[in-house]
Amino acid sequence: MSDHPTSPVTPPPGLWESIDDLCAWLDANRPVGGPDGLLLRILKLSEEVGEVAQAVVGATGQNPRKGTTHTWDDVQSELCDVAVTALVALRTLTPAAPEVFARHVEGVTRRSLGPRRPDASEV
Repeated sequence: MSDHPTSPVTPPPGLWESIDDLCAWLDANRPVGGPDGLLLRILKLSEEVGEVAQAVVGATGQNPRKGTTHTWDDVQSELCDVAVTALVALRTLTPAAPEVFARHVEGVTRRSLGPRRPDASEV
């Protein structure tokens, strides 16, 4: 697997523009709108998480009937689908999704790692 980063990582350029584009595309092509459409968009996360679980089971060969059916690259891809789906759901709830997400990540980081210490370039 991979090491966890020790410092905050900035999102790739265009992340939120892509999320906005995906939201617009989904909005234009959804069969159900309104509050039900919002709930269905949030429930989509459960489907994606299930696909992560399926990929992990497949990568580890835990189903003796099926054997090894996935790779760890498949797991990574499914995890990315979960992240994108979550960001789309957040953006659907609020146009301030980038700020809400940044504040939340900052709070989780501070709670978990303590206050961020400035590096040499910031002193």
